[in-house]
Amino acid sequence: MQTLFNIAVGLVGALGGWILRTIWAEMKAMQATDSKLADKVSSIEILVAGQYVKRDDIQVLSNAIFAKLDRSEDKLDGKVDK
Repeated sequence: MQTLFNIAVGLVGALGGWILRTIWAEMKAMQATDSKLADKVSSIEILVAGQYVKRDDIQVLSNAIFAKLDRSEDKLDGKVDK
């Protein structure tokens, strides 16, 4: 009877060890995947931050818009004076 009990405990222990090893390997794989995803997200953040419009570009664009508006205003003022 003791021998059967020892065999049963050994089998349960082996099965439990195999399950724990499998879970451990899956956790390691998930950690590696998580690390890769975190790297991808940070590279996307850097890429997006690098694509912002620069202050000089906005200044040039706003100057061009205001110049066109000033010309339109001058034309309208010329028509009102007539």
